[in-house]
Amino acid sequence: MGVAGLKAFLRRHRRIGLDTNVFIYQLQAHPRYVPLTDPIFSWMERDDSSAVTSTITMTELLAQPYRDGDRELADLFQGLLSTYPHLIWIPPSLDIAILAAQLRATCRLKTPDALQAATAVYGQATGVITNDSVFERVAGIETLVLDRLL
Repeated sequence: MGVAGLKAFLRRHRRIGLDTNVFIYQLQAHPRYVPLTDPIFSWMERDDSSAVTSTITMTELLAQPYRDGDRELADLFQGLLSTYPHLIWIPPSLDIAILAAQLRATCRLKTPDALQAATAVYGQATGVITNDSVFERVAGIETLVLDRLL
């Protein structure tokens, strides 16, 4: 399937949800995944495409640089991602928390995954890109698991 499968997925959606691992692979230029994440970030730059993610993603991304005492890297990540074209950061709200609780209960998701899934649904994404197959348990949203493309 590879990149062709990814591009077919992206053509089916105008707005997608992105899980934290997609950002990690891109920011670290992970040799296995960057051939897949590069097209995702290029797709987001198009005027007819957008992505949503929870602000929890920023927490997860910045934890390691702060743990390592690398404030410069943390600032770089924050600056790059907070201004990325057509990337919408959605903070947890009471509505998202309630939806996340429902998804956690019905789909047996851990809280961070439930919040990411609820954010995607709340943000009107029709697809989610992740490397965590638990998102496939969420009805009404198409999930693309990166490892399945390799």
